Amino acid sequence: MLYFPHPTQALSDGILAVGGDLSAQRLKLAYQWGIFPWFNEDDPIVWWSPDPRFVLYPDQIKISKSMRPYLNQNKFEITFDQCFEEVIRHCQTTPRVGQGGETWITEDMIAAYKNLHHQGLCHSVEVWEDHQLVGGLYGVALGKVFAGESMFALKSNASKFALIKLSMLLKKLGFWLIDCQIENPHLKSLGGQDLDRDSYLTLLRKNIFEETLSGSWSKFAKDL
Repeated sequence: MLYFPHPTQALSDGILAVGGDLSAQRLKLAYQWGIFPWFNEDDPIVWWSPDPRFVLYPDQIKISKSMRPYLNQNKFEITFDQCFEEVIRHCQTTPRVGQGGETWITEDMIAAYKNLHHQGLCHSVEVWEDHQLVGGLYGVALGKVFAGESMFALKSNASKFALIKLSMLLKKLGFWLIDCQIENPHLKSLGGQDLDRDSYLTLLRKNIFEETLSGSWSKFAKDL
């Protein structure tokens, strides 16, 4: 029987549980309750439920003046679910400031999220320049909540472009929020904000009854 402690039992640093596996069933249960895995290559699986939660509301995303030319002049092209594995592997290998060369996206994690992708529950956003993949992100969509997992950029502003376009799509589809998990300056500049655990869990309880838009999202790119 699959089981997680209640999210309110998480430690002050956000750790809720250790162990288990990355099966599709366990991951779906975890995301249903706002729990996500995050661990290093040689460590056991660690499950997290931080408080407060960092979220972004699709209809409140901030578009800076420097980003408007990218949107108005179509400097990049956008697709969805066209090359999921390539996106997640770029997220695995693209250096990040302060990361020190390590990544939490292990081979087991890649296999697990590819499995969710094949089930139509995990989606990728791809950003292209001159037919070259230059940025993107991936995450899990259940009901009206999109749980963002990771993003990358090989060109300046490519990951911001991906998140802005995703927000535009999610707004059209009636999504309530993007779960960004933990605060960082990049997401805060786009309008990310804290949400206390009680409010977050109240929303997730309502989300259980919302229909999940599964399958490929590739058909939505032409509307953006």
